[in-house]
Amino acid sequence: MASSESLLPVSSQQDPLSDSRCDSIPESRRRRPIKVHLAIYSGFLLIALYVTLIITHGGSAPKNDVNDDTTVESRARLAGVSEKSNDHIWNLSNDLKGEAFAWNNTVLSWQRTAFHFQPEKNWMNDPNGPLFYKGWYHFFYQYNPNAAVWGDIVWGHAVSKDLIHWLYLPFAMVPDQWYDANGVWTGSATFLDDGSIVMLYTGSTDKFVQVQNLAYPEDPKDPLLLKWTKFSGNPVLVPPPGIGAKDFRDPTTAWKTSDGKWRITIGSKINRTGISLIYDTTDFKTYEKHETLLHQVPNTGMWECVDFYPVSKTKDKGLDTSVNGLDVKHIIKASMDDTRIDHYAIGTYYDSNATWVPDNPSIDVGISTGLRYDYGKFYASKTFYDQHKGRRILWGWIGESDSEAADVQKGWSSVQGIPRTVALDTKTGKNLVQWPVKEIESLRLGRKKFHMKVEPGTVVPVDVGPAAQLDIEAEFKIKKDDLEVVFGDDSVEDDKEFSCETSGGATVRGALGPFGFSVLADQSLSEQTQVYFYVTKGKDSKLKTFFCTDTSRSTMANDVVKPVYGSFVPVLKGEKLTMRILVDHSIIEGFGQGGRTCITSRVYPTKAIYGATRLFLFNNAIDATITASFKVWQMNSAFIHPFSANDLGVPSST
Repeated sequence: MASSESLLPVSSQQDPLSDSRCDSIPESRRRRPIKVHLAIYSGFLLIALYVTLIITHGGSAPKNDVNDDTTVESRARLAGVSEKSNDHIWNLSNDLKGEAFAWNNTVLSWQRTAFHFQPEKNWMNDPNGPLFYKGWYHFFYQYNPNAAVWGDIVWGHAVSKDLIHWLYLPFAMVPDQWYDANGVWTGSATFLDDGSIVMLYTGSTDKFVQVQNLAYPEDPKDPLLLKWTKFSGNPVLVPPPGIGAKDFRDPTTAWKTSDGKWRITIGSKINRTGISLIYDTTDFKTYEKHETLLHQVPNTGMWECVDFYPVSKTKDKGLDTSVNGLDVKHIIKASMDDTRIDHYAIGTYYDSNATWVPDNPSIDVGISTGLRYDYGKFYASKTFYDQHKGRRILWGWIGESDSEAADVQKGWSSVQGIPRTVALDTKTGKNLVQWPVKEIESLRLGRKKFHMKVEPGTVVPVDVGPAAQLDIEAEFKIKKDDLEVVFGDDSVEDDKEFSCETSGGATVRGALGPFGFSVLADQSLSEQTQVYFYVTKGKDSKLKTFFCTDTSRSTMANDVVKPVYGSFVPVLKGEKLTMRILVDHSIIEGFGQGGRTCITSRVYPTKAIYGATRLFLFNNAIDATITASFKVWQMNSAFIHPFSANDLGVPSST
């Protein structure tokens, strides 16, 4: 079988240093033969007829029809992006019996978070172009100003001094040109050598073709970057031959090559092979495409929101995107269009031929058993180098797990995860570690410390008062005698096939687990979300530890996806089992073993809300007594609000 690379075009021969480059048309934008135009026109005509047919027939069937292919799937898929709704999942769930749950405003109002970033209303998805500039952190995001569902995408914009207390600003960019008429989609920021900023972003054209566009601040002296100018020569890149019109999106931050050029990668696919295309540029207006790919993995489907960055092998500090060297590894992350999972892999980047090779091909990017940033609800993530504090920061879009109808009723959809530092685990060298930014601790209020011994089959209430906004840090230790009994007893079988997702959740008891916390629980435990460790006896009679979150009993509502999440977590000799949990109304973020394994969940209690929320410590192991030492903080609100003159210390004129 021929390599898929043979299907890719030869790179453009245009001179990127040409004096006329601003006005000339790159080779990839030259006029195509008329037959190609006719074929494209016919294809779009068919799409238009299909859309008309949907509108004419009033959209999809009622929400409780399990055979329904929702209008959300049609809307997003026809536009050429990943599916944004969960309805096709919960419609097929055994939990859906009859009508969907009857939500009311009291319950829905409680779901809004207190310290996670989310707009005042409506729909949000991918993080875009995060950066630090003139004293402010900037966050741009995909936003629908008109509804709580995906569509009509503009760039929302907010700023913060500390990544936690955010201020809403006017939209940064809106779809006002033919090359982004159907959406100003995901993009990335790059700092040039002189400190100026360029922004590359994907536009969906008036013909629904995905193209790459250039924008830059109108006033570089403005620390708030309120106004952005779109380059008059946009689009700067169009899909090359062999790449689908809707399979070319999400340019990365650029990095410097050894010969002084800038280099970017863009996600795509050829048949079922996920790929990352490579382009070089000197001015971000004209580009030279490489014949080779940065990377490709068969049978992984479309790669979107590709990220590429260096990590230090010896230090936990972040690195600028252009850094390379012997003490550096490189990360490729791709968001899998087919599965809505963010996969990453660790490897070596070769500047000379613009290729990247994974350290372990068996866990390459997009392979189902490969590494993930997060084993829960976490997608379309993007990192940036924070030059202010010398760290790399990770943003991730946390979508909803409820129905679209519920989102419309409450008037908003989606939050962003707490920004995380991300670095190579220098102890294992085989995974990343992620941790909430230090600034989140500024929201901590009263702290309570606990030290508890918990016998097998025990649930213990933890007196912290209302438990809807918490930060929990905990250490666990299994009684040594219990470990020796288990590993010395041949009648205790090896847990060869344990999986958080498929092994029944926190109610299934084993010799050494599960044990952890029940968060967002009501007093009777009729609703609870359990975040826990499960320790197994491996084939070599060594401990194998899993970090899991069970949302299956998180709510009485039936129109909610309620999976069990989790994965194996490395635990090195001499280490205690540690976890951290951030609880913020309808979102739970868990970090196992210092962030080696992370799990984000969306949950929607109907009873465990407001003053009825409780926290419990549980040990559902059969044979093990555990000792838990932990601290719990109540968390304040971040009070996210629109920007005003007072936020600059300027007295109001009113």
